[in-house]
Amino acid sequence: MACAAGIACGILVWATVTSFGIAGLLAASAVAFTVVKLVGAAYLVLLGVRALLAARRGAYSQPVASEKAARGAFVSGLLTNVLNPKVAVVFLALWPQFMPASATALDTVVMAGVAATAVLVWFVVLANLVTVLRRFLVAAKVRRALDVVMGTLLVGIGVRIAVSN
Repeated sequence: MACAAGIACGILVWATVTSFGIAGLLAASAVAFTVVKLVGAAYLVLLGVRALLAARRGAYSQPVASEKAARGAFVSGLLTNVLNPKVAVVFLALWPQFMPASATALDTVVMAGVAATAVLVWFVVLANLVTVLRRFLVAAKVRRALDVVMGTLLVGIGVRIAVSN
């Protein structure tokens, strides 16, 4: 749930950045876009390497909910969203279509709230589905397989993003 909140806060960040025109600067500046792209790619590679190392160690214990784990999940969700330049492109392309020509600050806040709420609801539903499947997902073999697959995918996607134009 904390990760879902982080992703929703990332949506609020992009909505704010787009409303103030900063996302347009990011898209217009090849250097700024490349910096965000490379930092985001590096973060994906870091997450992938962590998953691969966890699979290699294989010493899984039952996850324990804690304030520190929740904070880490929130930060992970936030960073994954904020460091994704493709989210900026989506907001630049779609945000103006849904805003009135002479949008007020209230219009912007309401629209950002709607976008963040939709994302939050989606990821909370997804988190609850995963909770239902928890017994299966915490089995050591399943966790190792998921870590290998997700680690490989994250590293691959991070490298692809880093080398793409």
